Amino acid sequence: MTTMVKFPLKMHIGANCEPIVKLGQLVKRGECIAAPNNGLGAKIHTSINGEIKEINENEIVILKGENQSTDYVKIKECNSIKEYVFEAGIVGAGGAGFPTHVKLNAEIPEGCIIANCAECEPLLKHNIKLLEENPQEVIKGIKYAMEATKAPKAYIGIKSKNKDAIESIKKALVNEENIEIKELKDIYPMGEERALIHSVLGVWLEPTQLPLEAGAVVLNTETLANIKRAVEDRKPVIDKDITIAGKLKDTESRIFFNVPIGTKIEELVNECGGIDGEYGELVIGGPYTGKSAKLEEAIVTKISGGAIATIEFPEFKGNVGLLVCACGANEDRLRDIASKMHSNVVSVMDCKNIVKIKGANKCKTPGDCPGQAAVVMQFKKDGAERIIISNCSDCSNTVMNSAPKLGLPVYHHTDHVFRTVNHELTRRLEIE
Repeated sequence: MTTMVKFPLKMHIGANCEPIVKLGQLVKRGECIAAPNNGLGAKIHTSINGEIKEINENEIVILKGENQSTDYVKIKECNSIKEYVFEAGIVGAGGAGFPTHVKLNAEIPEGCIIANCAECEPLLKHNIKLLEENPQEVIKGIKYAMEATKAPKAYIGIKSKNKDAIESIKKALVNEENIEIKELKDIYPMGEERALIHSVLGVWLEPTQLPLEAGAVVLNTETLANIKRAVEDRKPVIDKDITIAGKLKDTESRIFFNVPIGTKIEELVNECGGIDGEYGELVIGGPYTGKSAKLEEAIVTKISGGAIATIEFPEFKGNVGLLVCACGANEDRLRDIASKMHSNVVSVMDCKNIVKIKGANKCKTPGDCPGQAAVVMQFKKDGAERIIISNCSDCSNTVMNSAPKLGLPVYHHTDHVFRTVNHELTRRLEIE
């Protein structure tokens, strides 16, 4: 049986990379197959041995060879940490995909590195598992990031509930004076950069401001591990850690480490026994910001955080209002969910904390939200019989303070995901 493996030319923020291989060319695992031409971008390397069978504007397709190995072609010897990171094609592995070498261009001799170890999205567990089992992989990445940016201090932001991971990190930091653990609240979206900076440094950045304006460079858990691997092992980003969860036959969730990029999600789902009967959708990413995808088409990329098979959607053939939040699903995703519920959308409104920055939704103070009574009242006037929301933990609380009083039931866009695994719904949540 022949296996074709697809490598998207865009697994990062920025323009598509340009192929640097030709049809019929034989390539080895770790070999660079595409590179950024200009502007933002990150090199792409093959995770398999094989033959280039197709090159188009969106992807490179490789015929997987019979002989595969965990060995890889090492990136070249470099003169700096930033160069290693660039050659390895490292991007934000938490989902944002921002090229890491660009972040490390900063010099912050009075600033800090913040390790984003919040694992913000519920149900995803691979970052915390890595910290429990191999914290040095991340700590070494932090130290390399500190060296590259000349940052004298680093903080590891991690939710207080992850006690085993915190203990593991503490043991690994016994002789490290400049790296400090900062315990975080268990709320969504604590992993959002400005929410994290506020929790760690006590500073609220404006939606237009970047972390550098707080003297910080923020890097995800797995991104930091990839920095260590690039510098010490000369390993490019060819493998990805990922959580598979939801309506599975053998388990509610399973963590896979070092999955070759390009692997079909269906293969990982099948290793979990397959999906258990009929299902609603497959969410790629986490419950809050993930996107729906077809099982037979989804693949592992540099920014794949998880894949979640859900129960079927509830049906509501009535009028609904959609409340868009910068921290969760956008309007397209909410309309997708309304369509799958067979609902009729009569009104769409933004959370009052949203501001538009270059066409994108940004939250003024993510995780710390104002009341939503006026928005809820408008939905009622517009004829909505229910509201579908995509808000963060705190904002959902504010919706629940007003919607039930007006006789408007609330459906959070994560409900079908959380009900699949009996996780607490995003409604009235205690914020500790």
